[in-house]
Amino acid sequence: MKAVRFHEYGDPDVLRHEDAEQPVPGAGQVRIRVAATSFNSVDGNIRAGFMQGPIPVRLPHTPGRDVAGTVDAVGEGVTGFEAGDEVVGFLPMTDDGAAAEYVLAPAEVLTPAPTAVPLADAAALPLVGLTAWQALFDHAKLTSGQRVLINGAGGAVGGYAVQLAKGAGAYVIATAGPRSGERVRTAGADEVVDHTATEVTAAVSEPVDVVLNLAPIDPPRLAALLGLVRPGGVLVNTTVWMPAPSDEQRDVRGIDLFVRSDAEQLSRLVAQVDSGELRVDVAERAPLAELPAVHARAAAGTLPSGKVVVVVSAA
Repeated sequence: MKAVRFHEYGDPDVLRHEDAEQPVPGAGQVRIRVAATSFNSVDGNIRAGFMQGPIPVRLPHTPGRDVAGTVDAVGEGVTGFEAGDEVVGFLPMTDDGAAAEYVLAPAEVLTPAPTAVPLADAAALPLVGLTAWQALFDHAKLTSGQRVLINGAGGAVGGYAVQLAKGAGAYVIATAGPRSGERVRTAGADEVVDHTATEVTAAVSEPVDVVLNLAPIDPPRLAALLGLVRPGGVLVNTTVWMPAPSDEQRDVRGIDLFVRSDAEQLSRLVAQVDSGELRVDVAERAPLAELPAVHARAAAGTLPSGKVVVVVSAA
């Protein structure tokens, strides 16, 4: 089979589109014929060697945390899936990923794929959708009527976060640049702040219950966002290399989010996609052989702000 792998850590040019041995499912595993994976920033960080401590991988390593595809074979003890089933999942960080024609996945991370979008496009959902869900509902405990500020809403996580927060009945304030402002507004934001023209702290006139920070801002700016949160509120931060600040005097909690795979939550997201409540946005589709170029563009900061899906095979 064909796969994109790296045999050593380094710049995007360490990625090779090459032949690899087709994996055989073990107990509890499912082999998937991959329709698509997607690019996530963590893939670039793992490839560059920045994550060797928290996410140790065995070389050569195949990137691609998201998978959408068709079950090809099942290992011993697997129930609930059989050959021909279309599935999506968020693969374990330390295992080989889905930038290959076939990938193994623990059966417990998979859920039936949405039927309302092409199978390949469903690869745009798992990691970023789960990040948005867990930030808003597991950690921030967002409820109807609350005010939420989503800082960095122009990216893939932000697009889902805006939709999910609005769907939960929240009042959504979102920051985005000129390229993504209209997309964020279409996603349902009640207010959109152009962070390239206006300081966010000056644009938000009333306190918010929740701040969700998705942007790689410096610590003083993150600390300033904390001041926008009402007493008893929460700031959830996904840029985990920079700890979330707290304000104990005002009972404002700072939480660092480490996304986890959760098939039950993913199935809820799939249900919302199929019901039309949640839109899957794909900014670009690239073939598997061009994944090294995708990594290079990400390193250069020239990828589109939405989700890039890497198409491996026809659905």
